Amino acid sequence: MSQLLDQDSAFFELAQRRNVLFYHKGYFSHNVVAAMGEVVKLQLEVAGVSGPTRRKLFSSFIELSQNIVHYSSNALQPADEGRGAIREGAVCISRDGEHYAMLCVNPMATDEVESLRNKLEPLRNMSLEEIRQAYKVTLRADTPANSKGAGLGFLTMARDASAPLEFAFHSRADEPGTTLFCLMAII
Repeated sequence: MSQLLDQDSAFFELAQRRNVLFYHKGYFSHNVVAAMGEVVKLQLEVAGVSGPTRRKLFSSFIELSQNIVHYSSNALQPADEGRGAIREGAVCISRDGEHYAMLCVNPMATDEVESLRNKLEPLRNMSLEEIRQAYKVTLRADTPANSKGAGLGFLTMARDASAPLEFAFHSRADEPGTTLFCLMAII
């Protein structure tokens, strides 16, 4: 038991050194995201984050969390009539100098990687004005066939970020057919 407490202490100290404002690894549902959203709002306010930056961070937090709820391939409870999905992932908000890093990780089906890469890659090379135009076009368009929303999440994060979105895909040897999707937005 003592060793476990030492590890918890080391984790807490590491989180403080890395300026972690919020971290959750586990299961996400709409209710869990709503509760965490209240905590994130309060934590950002207590940390003295300016209003415009708080709004961007909160918006990105919601987008990242909803991405997990809708698309993580590891479901404790799949969505069905009357009940929302409960899916696994992780979200972290940390401060890095004058900027904030929003990190998200969730498992996804390996056969969906290229489709997701094709959505994200163009965002890396778009100007802010091109992102805004794409946002307006997407807002007026019909919801994409396999989307659980309007398809605005990545555009919203890219618009609010101070640098291009970074992403990576990591195959899982322990779970063939599953890839970890990692996304980072700097705000």
